[in-house]
Amino acid sequence: MIQLVGVIGGGLMGSGIAEVCARSGLDVVVIEVSPEAARTAEARIRGSLEKAHSRGKLSDDDLAATLARIVVTEDIVALADRDLVVEAASEHEQTKLELFAKVGALLEKDDAILASNTSSIPIVKLGAVSGRTGNVLGVHFFNPAPVMKLVELIPSLTTSIESMERMRTFVSDVLGKKPIEATDRAGFVVNSLLVPYLLSAIRMYEAGYASAADIDQGMTLGCGHPMGPLALSDLIGLDTVRAIGVSLYDEFKEPLYSPPPILERMVDAGLLGKKSGHGFYPYEVAR
Repeated sequence: MIQLVGVIGGGLMGSGIAEVCARSGLDVVVIEVSPEAARTAEARIRGSLEKAHSRGKLSDDDLAATLARIVVTEDIVALADRDLVVEAASEHEQTKLELFAKVGALLEKDDAILASNTSSIPIVKLGAVSGRTGNVLGVHFFNPAPVMKLVELIPSLTTSIESMERMRTFVSDVLGKKPIEATDRAGFVVNSLLVPYLLSAIRMYEAGYASAADIDQGMTLGCGHPMGPLALSDLIGLDTVRAIGVSLYDEFKEPLYSPPPILERMVDAGLLGKKSGHGFYPYEVAR
């Protein structure tokens, strides 16, 4: 039974995953890179829970109990006793490989599962360096994790049937999410469909077809999408959209996956979308 959960990374995705697990009654440890980052992650989680409380989705007792189940620290050794560790670090392959090698050796339980929330990096590579290939798989949540119901489960060629079944049961019965299974190919199901659409909208903007607002309204008002592609790119993070596009292009060599020049320039300039305060639109950044 999975009761002790670790989350590596307290950014938008990691903090959301930690919140989902804690609200489901699980003991959660979140690992960050520094005391300052740990404080920021803790404030992000608290802010999200307090917002749920203000909307009547959490009682006073539930809020207090959920916060009490979460510890945020920079000490990675705190993961040693976990039943499940979900890596939600930056979408950078070498960083993830180093983490999987370190955490794979650190985990004390033979059946502990080590999962990645990666959007595009091959799971088989992460499993190969972990020392526990049968217990490694992709568990891809969507932003915002407390709201979005879907979770992609991605086994590699070496993931055991037992690990997949444990995670399928955990995601559906404990977290109350809907799991779907995808093969270990860059982009999995959702991003293989979504990212070419986002990149196409960015190319349209770059070519001067229309303004960002008009492109987005074309899809929200004309196609019934809840959010336009450029606003959605800002929400995901333009660096993440770029990284997924690069990974897809590296694997399939299809031009539609190649990030357009303006996306490269925006990332280089630090215009990453909502998390940085500016992308295709300006935003207020939570401190």
